Amino acid sequence: MRSTTIDITRLAAMDSREAALLLKEVRDAALRGRPASLAPRADIEASWRRMLREGVDPDRDRRSGLLSPAELEERRARSPLVALLPVLREGLMSLPGADSDAVRHIMVVADAEGRVLWREGHASVLRMADGHGFEPGADWRESTVGTNGVGTALVARRPVQVHSAEHFVSTHHTWTCAGAPVTDPRDGRLMGVVDVSGPVTTMHPATLLLVGSVARLAEAELRNRHLAGLARLRAVAAPLLCRVGGRALAVDGHGWTAAVHGLAPVDRVPLPASLGAGRVWLPTLGECAVEPLPGGWLLRPLDGAGPGADAADAAARLVLDVSRPRDWTVRVSGAVGCWERELSPRHAELLYVLAVRRDGRTAAELAADVFGDPTRTVTVRAEMSRIRRTLGGVLAHRPYRFRDEVEVELVAPDDPADLLPHSAAPAVREARHAADGGRRAPGPGLNRG
Repeated sequence: MRSTTIDITRLAAMDSREAALLLKEVRDAALRGRPASLAPRADIEASWRRMLREGVDPDRDRRSGLLSPAELEERRARSPLVALLPVLREGLMSLPGADSDAVRHIMVVADAEGRVLWREGHASVLRMADGHGFEPGADWRESTVGTNGVGTALVARRPVQVHSAEHFVSTHHTWTCAGAPVTDPRDGRLMGVVDVSGPVTTMHPATLLLVGSVARLAEAELRNRHLAGLARLRAVAAPLLCRVGGRALAVDGHGWTAAVHGLAPVDRVPLPASLGAGRVWLPTLGECAVEPLPGGWLLRPLDGAGPGADAADAAARLVLDVSRPRDWTVRVSGAVGCWERELSPRHAELLYVLAVRRDGRTAAELAADVFGDPTRTVTVRAEMSRIRRTLGGVLAHRPYRFRDEVEVELVAPDDPADLLPHSAAPAVREARHAADGGRRAPGPGLNRG
């Protein structure tokens, strides 16, 4: 019989010492493979399983070397999160009484690799963090320090709260933390994590909502800046396109369209990682003449090329790489060149299903595969529409599938249990279980009562 899952609101209503003892009991039972009166929350259970598989020591604090001051400054300078620090501070550090002993927490900002870039807050909590190596330049990935608000949010790709003995490593049980990933709205790339941490007595169930809301607010700020940049580019490009004549469009550095002339409007053109002036093959336009513009590029399809022209012929091979825990890519290559794009978690799930089901899937079948609900066809169609803006030359629909003439290679992790670890999609979970012969269910040391 399945145990009742721990509720974070119930924990907050308990005495902090009582709550810590309860969580310690659940953790100890999980480590020993024994049933407990309560089950860990889903994100915590999934993280503990990963820690057990990776051999993280639950009783010893492991630390990696800090970045050098020069390396730390270099990472800070190139992080897109540096522009969002004022928004994060305003949302998380300007709370009433934030400098008093009654409200003791720190804000931590880490990059997509789990390296702590910035940290500020209550002086006593900063000293407490120093004692745990929770300082600028530290590696706070799950595989280094166990379940925590930074590393676990990076893997789960959603806001996560970790309280007391929910931390896998026992030396962190005096902490409570809540972290939320921050993604770039321009390309869906994971930029990092914002986290609020403090002593266990400061735990509140609303902290997770606050951190998640501030992360979304930061993304909205970046989106507004992006739209303002497109407006500036449009002001420059629109008159230029009229003078150039013919088919042309102006895009920013991420491929978002600012102005178009003589072509059907498109939201975005996939661009190679390193784009320069000259003749370049682009997946949705064919061969183009590329010229730089202030804040972007002028793209002019050459004769015989246009949206979708010869795309399927040019894209003879597609490699879907889901072998890494957080970074998933699709690479398309053919006679006229190749290009690669990073995938969002949802797009990685959808393309994985299509890669293993080459006969194709209807919208209802994909909805069942990914959401466990065949009625969510509107969501599937919207996501597939976004994917086809990038992969229109290699994807067909009715049903959704890769075109027969395209060679598809799927690169999966060596351990089936590591396949898209963030995903709760039924098709992915079934693949993990089937590929491993069912030996991992319900997981090492995590038997249910």
